[in-house]
Amino acid sequence: MYDVKHLRLVSLARAGIILAAGMLAAQAASAEVKVGFVNVARVLELAPQAEAARNRIEREFAPKDRELLQQQKDVRGLEDRLVKNAAVLSEAERQRQENDIRANKRELRRAQDEFREDLNLRRSQELSKLQQKVTEVIQELAQGEKYDLIVSDGVIFAGERVDITEKVLERLRTDFKKSSQ
Repeated sequence: MYDVKHLRLVSLARAGIILAAGMLAAQAASAEVKVGFVNVARVLELAPQAEAARNRIEREFAPKDRELLQQQKDVRGLEDRLVKNAAVLSEAERQRQENDIRANKRELRRAQDEFREDLNLRRSQELSKLQQKVTEVIQELAQGEKYDLIVSDGVIFAGERVDITEKVLERLRTDFKKSSQ
């Protein structure tokens, strides 16, 4: 699912977070450090932009999905007709119908594979846009509220005092309402 480049990037980011946290802990004696935590997975799940993206994708792919369902019904109909009429068909006609069914099934599988690829690509595009938006909101919030460090993944515990997930979601909701008007 993740490629090597992505895993390296995640490892480097985690190492950077650990290093930054260590440096900030060392400086904590001389200055107060403001740290925040964001549950990015929760934000990506609950943000109204995520629901809007899911709805857009569903509307975009619904016609092709209906078409594929109809093709499946058509193939089943051909199979049922072959079984029903097998006793009265000539060998050549039975063979021709079996070949037609095989060709239709092959075409259906190809169309389903293409549909899945297109759907996955579209989902990835929407997720990428949403992740970019979430990152922008987190950065704006961090700068606006003077956070020294915001962490997300790899956190074992984050108290309510440092958890800014709801603030991020609220900003996303506000931005979504503004863009929907």
